[in-house]
Amino acid sequence: MSAVWIKDEIASETGQTDAPAAKQLKIERETHKLEKRLCRQVGQAIMDFNMIEEGDRVMVCVSGGKDSYGLLDILLKLQARAPINFELIAVNLDQKQPGFPAHILPEYLKKLGLPFHIETQDTYSIVKKVIAEGKTMCSLCSRLRRGILYRVADQLKITKIALGHHRDDMLQTFFLNMFFGGKLKGMPPKLVSDDGGHIVIRPLANVAEKDLTRWAAHRQFPIIPCSLCGSQENLQRQQIGNMLREWEKKYPGRIESMFTALHNVVPSHLMDATRHNFKVIKTTGVPDADGDKVFDEEEFAPASLPGLQALKI
Repeated sequence: MSAVWIKDEIASETGQTDAPAAKQLKIERETHKLEKRLCRQVGQAIMDFNMIEEGDRVMVCVSGGKDSYGLLDILLKLQARAPINFELIAVNLDQKQPGFPAHILPEYLKKLGLPFHIETQDTYSIVKKVIAEGKTMCSLCSRLRRGILYRVADQLKITKIALGHHRDDMLQTFFLNMFFGGKLKGMPPKLVSDDGGHIVIRPLANVAEKDLTRWAAHRQFPIIPCSLCGSQENLQRQQIGNMLREWEKKYPGRIESMFTALHNVVPSHLMDATRHNFKVIKTTGVPDADGDKVFDEEEFAPASLPGLQALKI
């Protein structure tokens, strides 16, 4: 029986409290809940989208940021208890950024006893040479990195490529496409790569960024900042991220509602004629629960959309 638990029980009986011990116990409980939630959410995404199968060789792309560290950490926990056998291979692309601490990731991965591969390619010099000072580097950097990682995946006989994009990344991408690209398009949890040769998965699809931040602090991951693009100000994605955080602060629950909406698409109630054939619509005489009630005021239950009832439209 835990000494901390006994001490806590005695304190509750006598009315005396040991504040540091009680605080530590609360932290431990919250951390345990966080770990269970992360494992549950990642496991659910893997099952819902059939991300990992028997015999898969999964390449986990590890950049040195909190998200990819968290992805690898949770996948290792799930691998230990999964009913199927699959391999995890950590891969990092050293882009030769000035001051990049190249020793950190190899040392960390060696301690885990995990197979890993460090690919060294000087994409930094290419991006700096091609992109004018002050311009966004993300697009070119991503294309170069993607091509290199596909080649490495072929060399390592990888069957799935796992990326560390989380729920907030997916919502940011949706709004970026809507605001700046004129498309209702998000970031899918699973897809075939643009070269047609690889399956890319995003096991953190259901995970909130704030939870990954807390987990990284708890696990004390050796975070490596991106000096190539991380310091660029006024990036569109950064603006969208700030907008979403402000919304969540003012209207708690809005992020959850928007993310749920990505799972509930009704093409017949949008305007893309390539997704729904509006030209052939005819009356059927049969009631349809999904039919549009054009004369009715649209109603939303406040309980299902927390925070939105405060909006003045």
